Amino acid sequence: MITVVGVRFKKAGKIYYFSPDDLNVNKGDDVIVETARGIEYGNCVIGLKNVGEESIVSPLKSVIRVATEEDKKKYLENKSKEKEAFNICLNKIKKHELVMKLIDVEYTFDNNKIIFYFTAEGRVDFRELVKDLASVFRTRIELRQIGVRDEAKMIGGFGVCGRPMCCSLYLGDFAPVSIKMAKEQNLSLNPSKISGVCGRLMCCLNYEQESYEDIRKRMPKVGSIVSTKEYGKAEIVDNNIIKESVKVKYTAKDGETISEAEVHIKDVKLISGSYEGNVDESQIKLELEDVDAKEVKELFKPD
Repeated sequence: MITVVGVRFKKAGKIYYFSPDDLNVNKGDDVIVETARGIEYGNCVIGLKNVGEESIVSPLKSVIRVATEEDKKKYLENKSKEKEAFNICLNKIKKHELVMKLIDVEYTFDNNKIIFYFTAEGRVDFRELVKDLASVFRTRIELRQIGVRDEAKMIGGFGVCGRPMCCSLYLGDFAPVSIKMAKEQNLSLNPSKISGVCGRLMCCLNYEQESYEDIRKRMPKVGSIVSTKEYGKAEIVDNNIIKESVKVKYTAKDGETISEAEVHIKDVKLISGSYEGNVDESQIKLELEDVDAKEVKELFKPD
């Protein structure tokens, strides 16, 4: 086992492990660490912790020191300079007539490099722009193209739920999300209903997917014949995954009256038919044919 601390460089950024060496580093401390791109200023979000070697990305870098007041002052100065660099870069982009959207600017703590994050529809030849920026800032310049999900994470905003977007609030990584998840959760496959501010499938589709998969394995399909404790033999006419219940149609004790009732899935036993299980891919394709093809393609564009 290796003793590490977890450090984050941005509010909802990924957490990286560093060796504390002999330093007394506590959760909440601002720290100066050595990274692959130079000296950086971060915040310790996970205190001393023992992890297996498989959890470590080699080589394991070290915490240089707990941030001093001087370090904090320099960090704030860098943040101020980032705003100025953003405006300068915007003007340079206009000057070179480049089709790109500047999203954010980041100084490394030691000012050894400035990173400009941007989005663009395709590849951008920014070689002249880099030379121009290097002549202004007299340091290493990196232009990094990012996807629309990263753009939304950096800019922030509010989702359709009315809350701050998950990606800018606490998500360190983007988990894979598929249209199949929306279908298995009985959501409309209309892109406007299941896409986030970034125009891609909403990250929150992934949050309860495991629960939906578990329930669907125990949920008889519509048309299946089941045995119920209270109503005897019955046919499934509808199901409700959220309530974990099914609506059954059964013949009353008089042998003539057809009635319906809602029953929890734990109280039914499958006689014939099948369980919901995984959604059939062909079923999804049929439903997507009724949706604007261009909108659907936007959901699956690679970042």
